[in-house]
Amino acid sequence: MKIALIGYGKMGRLIEEVARRQNIEVAARFTRAHPLRVDEETRQALGDATALIEFSAPDAVLENIRAAAALSRNLVIGTTGWHNQLEEAGKIVASSNIGVVYGSNFSLGVNLFYQIVERAAQLFSAFDSYDPLIEESHHKFKKDAPSGTALVLQKVLATEYGERQISVTSVRAGYIPGTHAVSFDSTVDTIRLDHTARSREGFAEGALLAAKWISGRKGFYEFREVLRLMMNHQAKK
Repeated sequence: MKIALIGYGKMGRLIEEVARRQNIEVAARFTRAHPLRVDEETRQALGDATALIEFSAPDAVLENIRAAAALSRNLVIGTTGWHNQLEEAGKIVASSNIGVVYGSNFSLGVNLFYQIVERAAQLFSAFDSYDPLIEESHHKFKKDAPSGTALVLQKVLATEYGERQISVTSVRAGYIPGTHAVSFDSTVDTIRLDHTARSREGFAEGALLAAKWISGRKGFYEFREVLRLMMNHQAKK
């Protein structure tokens, strides 16, 4: 399998490192100085790479989707802070012949955490005495707040709590790798569910898993939806 990287910062380099261990070749790397373009030079650089993995900047995502569509290459998007443009992105993908997987967090653990929180919300929302709340902390270099993961958690909780206000608290300080907590609080007790990232490697492994899955597929998928489909497929075996 061959892939190409859009964005070659910390995540791009880590994906390349993990890909090498999995015998996945990185055919090309695109950056702001050398962006993904729809031209013959880019086509030659991509060769037979089946998927592009994008960890760039929020303002570059739509243009990268358009370019991937024009180049007929499937795309995995790990960039956060652009999800207010999902509708437009979905239209681009629908009018093309490519497959795209996007996610606020490609960690397998975080995506399983979403399912745990979903089940917990089903239980606690039956009792008015418990209020849900979300707390998240990241390093001082993270630009978006709340995090994309926190916004997904808020969306998961809203499925059960409807229009009820769900508080999100964000901290940006030091070198925190990324922590998310969902609590259900009452006057008599608090139940707290935590996820703490120990390294970025889980994000890289998830992005590569998504790149393998989307190979040969078309459509617009959220990563947590992809994991559900994979788990359902395994359960039927």
